[in-house]
Amino acid sequence: MSPLEPNQRHESKDTEPYTIPNTTMPQNGSLERIPPASNGAMAVAGSNSLRASPKQDHKPDDYDDLQLEFNPLVFSSLERYLPFHMLNLSRDVKVQYMRNILLRYMPESERIRVQKHKEYRQKIILNYPPLHKEIYAMHAEFFFAPSFLRAIKENTIESFKSILAEPCRGIYSFEMLQPQFCEMLVSEVENFERWIRETKFRIMRPNTMNQYGVVLDDFGMETMLDRLMNDFICPLSRVFFTEFGGSTLDSHHGFVVEYGINRDVELDFHVDDSEVTLNICLGNQFSGGELFFRGVRCDEHVNTDTQSEEVFDYAHVPGHAILHSGRHRHGARPTTSGNRINLLLWCRSSTFRETKKYQRDFSSWCGECRRKKKERERMSVAATKEELLKRELKSAS
Repeated sequence: MSPLEPNQRHESKDTEPYTIPNTTMPQNGSLERIPPASNGAMAVAGSNSLRASPKQDHKPDDYDDLQLEFNPLVFSSLERYLPFHMLNLSRDVKVQYMRNILLRYMPESERIRVQKHKEYRQKIILNYPPLHKEIYAMHAEFFFAPSFLRAIKENTIESFKSILAEPCRGIYSFEMLQPQFCEMLVSEVENFERWIRETKFRIMRPNTMNQYGVVLDDFGMETMLDRLMNDFICPLSRVFFTEFGGSTLDSHHGFVVEYGINRDVELDFHVDDSEVTLNICLGNQFSGGELFFRGVRCDEHVNTDTQSEEVFDYAHVPGHAILHSGRHRHGARPTTSGNRINLLLWCRSSTFRETKKYQRDFSSWCGECRRKKKERERMSVAATKEELLKRELKSAS
């Protein structure tokens, strides 16, 4: 088993790691009321805090039109955690309040790095001529298989289960993309790579484990992938990945990886820097490349042994997707012939990441935590039985 470094798989080989900052809420879940300013607006103090649990029925504002240091989706997600008395205040007041919280936990060096990354993306988008402009915006009828689209439109547990297979606990497979869209996305990636070679533009690869592949967000597909996550993955993750923050996904990292001759051959055993991972085979002729899964683990137990019931292998099918927790340990076997291209979307929840810091027991999803909890319960029951037996023997004598 290869050593794992959880939540550290999205760094660029050529630059310092780029991460979307987490937000922080008080450990005790308390909130501090701040008196209104003289003009009736809510004064923002250095001790801004969030609630420990969201107001689920609150509809947050849209922040897409604002020029902010952080992803607008982070603000929309955080808004549900604002103190109740702030939820109906003006958007400007809420932005200021949440921004102060975010800035408190994002050092200046990180803000500079984020700004440089924005400039890097803008340089690519301004200079790269897209081959298929139609795939840069969401066209659901063209992108998705009819069965998948129908299930998402119905938006019921029954409709989801009608298209999903769960061959192993917490791993779901289903037909998702139409062949023509897969072909166009592959040709767009190939066109981008040609442009890279011709212009000698130095790009950031998807992560430290892949030497080949491209970050789709970096050359103009971020908005389309936001729609993919929000409108088509979130409905599933809210149902099947609630324990991993599936109901509060607010950012993503979208990329394509390439395996085969003159490409990456295999992928070492690892966990993803995501709460929920979508992995879709885009096709091409290939052999091998199966994914192997070995159980879900928290940070503390990420290198523990695999139990027999956690062993599962998955063979890719073009146009078909697999959806799993980022904490599900996995790797890819060697691609023995041809070339395999996959689209991956790492879906993240800043809220889940922050609340996880204050948890100690992950037995609801970590296989090793669950095993240890059952063992403690078994030993407790055994000790109780032994004590009762001693009392019975003592009273009988």
